[in-house]
Amino acid sequence: MPDELDPTPYDALLLLSFGGPEGPDDVVPFLENVTRGRGIPKERLKEVGEHYFLFGGASPINEQNRALLDALRKDFADHGLDLPVHWGNRNWAPYLTDTLREMVQGGRRRILVLATSAYASYSGCRQYRENLADSLATLAAEGLEPPAVDKLRHYFNHPGFVEPMVDGIVRSLADLPEEVRDGAHIAFCTHSIPIASADTSGPVEQHGDGGAYVAQHLDVARLIADAVRERTGVEHPWQLVYQSRSGAPHIPWLEPDICDHLEERHAAGVPAVVMAPIGFVSDHMEVIYDLDTEATDKAGELGLPVRRSATVGADPRFAAAIRDLVVERAAIERGQDVTPCALGELGASHNLCPVGCCPARAPRPAAAGADSP
Repeated sequence: MPDELDPTPYDALLLLSFGGPEGPDDVVPFLENVTRGRGIPKERLKEVGEHYFLFGGASPINEQNRALLDALRKDFADHGLDLPVHWGNRNWAPYLTDTLREMVQGGRRRILVLATSAYASYSGCRQYRENLADSLATLAAEGLEPPAVDKLRHYFNHPGFVEPMVDGIVRSLADLPEEVRDGAHIAFCTHSIPIASADTSGPVEQHGDGGAYVAQHLDVARLIADAVRERTGVEHPWQLVYQSRSGAPHIPWLEPDICDHLEERHAAGVPAVVMAPIGFVSDHMEVIYDLDTEATDKAGELGLPVRRSATVGADPRFAAAIRDLVVERAAIERGQDVTPCALGELGASHNLCPVGCCPARAPRPAAAGADSP
């Protein structure tokens, strides 16, 4: 095997995702997993689950992860990267602990983890690391020797993540009526999080004023807007906006909300909007309900033409980006000099989450970081 395709010292890649229900009977048990320890009554969970019941009780995320698994395995095989790819979820089958147990029993000792979240935040990074630590502790309690686990760096500014989103926006602009196309506004959408969580996202030196979470999204939005201008010859105004807020109403979250933003842009005379979900890897529930249903309905009420651009999903360029990140990290672990691939002003993210990065309100052990046990 050529050095550039050598995964050593790793012997497996684990795709780690959120998980989602795959039928009506799964919805409440899934939400119980997500909200465990918060004391939320079952009746309230049924109300929350209405979004899922609108789509037959199924989230598209598991099927999309299967497609990504297929794309990764095909890309690795086509390029001679001999590394098996496994899949585990935090909140639904296949569960992370079960997958790790099978991997250990199959002889896997050094595992790379790909989380289906591209940006730094507690919910998008450290919580995944906490779940990894919980699963590794469970294996140790069962008498199994836990494997060594490393997490791939944030990939928000890798070309293989950015370029498919540029294509999606260009297609969405072309799908708008010609008379409103050039004046269309781009709303770059991501998941809202509490302002306190945003301000402490990323390494300590990046804390404050939205932290790494907001800075990374703004960097990607600028990259995409510049690329769209180069492709279309038109300078489209844009703004980073938020969606999918949850939790107590008295806690400040990142704003503006996408629906409020659509109302404001319409009042300002904007002729059309493209909603670009840059904060999401695939078209899961927050995309198909909050954007394709709720926000699109709001735009319809306003008489505002809107289009929603595609997420990256299982695009072959994204699979190739993951291959690049795997090979990059393996070379670093072998002590080789590596020039990481990254676009924009922020450069490549850290490989090892430093102490104080994306802290939890109540400290818990987290794997794959400088503060790991």
